[in-house]
Amino acid sequence: MKEIKVLGSGCSKCIKTAEFIKSVAAERNIPVNVVKETSPEVIMSYGVMSTPAVVVDDILMHSGSIPDRKKVESWLK
Repeated sequence: MKEIKVLGSGCSKCIKTAEFIKSVAAERNIPVNVVKETSPEVIMSYGVMSTPAVVVDDILMHSGSIPDRKKVESWLK
């Protein structure tokens, strides 16, 4: 199961990002564990300056915007 963290303050873009990832995974029948992380210390530990950011299996994959479908699908492979 993929471990996906959405890093951010809890803003609407962060919430939409988490829901979008869950939705794409559900469409493709791929089990994921999506966690929203709001701790500034954790966010800074990944070197993130702009949120929302997405970490997949402890690797920073995206930051600064809601990712597009193609990116999310590539992370789920």
